[in-house]
Amino acid sequence: SPAWRYWRTSVEFDSYAARVMRPADHFVAFNSTSLAQLRAAKQMRFKSISLVAANSHFRRVTRQHERARRQYPLEGSWSTRLLKRNLLEYKEADRILVASRYVWESFVEEGFPEDVLSLFPLTPDPRYAFNGAPRSSTTFDIVYVGSLSVAKGVPLLIDAVRRLAHDDIRLVLVGGWRSRGMRRFVEQARAEDPRIEVAPGDPLPRLREARLCVHPAYEDGFAYAPAEALACGVPVIVSEDTGMKDLIDSGRDGLILPTGDRVALTEAIEAAYRGEILRG
Repeated sequence: SPAWRYWRTSVEFDSYAARVMRPADHFVAFNSTSLAQLRAAKQMRFKSISLVAANSHFRRVTRQHERARRQYPLEGSWSTRLLKRNLLEYKEADRILVASRYVWESFVEEGFPEDVLSLFPLTPDPRYAFNGAPRSSTTFDIVYVGSLSVAKGVPLLIDAVRRLAHDDIRLVLVGGWRSRGMRRFVEQARAEDPRIEVAPGDPLPRLREARLCVHPAYEDGFAYAPAEALACGVPVIVSEDTGMKDLIDSGRDGLILPTGDRVALTEAIEAAYRGEILRG
């Protein structure tokens, strides 16, 4: 299963990295892959030991993933297998590095003092930029970029688009699935609705043809894809559990919707299609 593969890979990498570590002044590690390394750094008396939290506090991650699975019971979640490991990593670190206020607030809610949290900004690669070229597509292309998974809200997005009757709408999913359940769901949707396309590969050409980028994740610590879309001049719709939401000028270049709300998502896409909001 994806959960087992993720856990095994994390542990194997962590064990190897801890064995080859050498004394140094500062140590920075990535959550879910660092428990043995953090402990080794502490034994070697590093001056500082920091953990990058790519997601919100892991208790929130597991809650949000379970919420997604209740709505779409298509696949398991890797988060439950990694919860204990992440909680132990938090205890070993002197400082937690976070990339969004969303992640920051999740740690504060779990009782972490703010003076152990450090906020650092993330920005898209410079190649993601508005190039001024007119779109060649004659359809209203809605683009999603990322893993095709339940936790990222992909089934929710597919269901929302399929409720819209417009023949010139296209849903372009730039990514791949990691479970049989998601593969079956996506392939059945494609067979029943030819407006849905799966297009793995470089997302930039797809974004430059897009009229809208949608990222309806149930939990995402930052979410590069909608930030990259904004940089390309594409309006975005994201859930309130998406860290990059602070970059959005709500109502002008994007919307922030309640997480998991299919009706709200369908209505927002319809309004964007009609040109009533988010004219990109």
